Amino acid sequence: MPNTKSAKKELRKGKKLNAYNKKIKDNSKGLVKKSRKAIEAGDKNAKELVLKAHKALDKAAQKGIIKKNTRDRKKSRLHHSLN
Repeated sequence: MPNTKSAKKELRKGKKLNAYNKKIKDNSKGLVKKSRKAIEAGDKNAKELVLKAHKALDKAAQKGIIKKNTRDRKKSRLHHSLN
């Protein structure tokens, strides 16, 4: 437990930030899963889902939630499986 006033505030800030990061990370993971399922099923709108997943991964990397190499790897694998 934090003892000082500033430590208590940092704890509150950390909880908010963790919730925000989790929301963005879950969104990008969900879009990647949806696009993979669409590719496997052979849906026509798989390309659109892949583009949405790319955008979500870019935003997550831009905000520092995932690393840039992780973003690039996931985007590359999605694109290769689409082709």
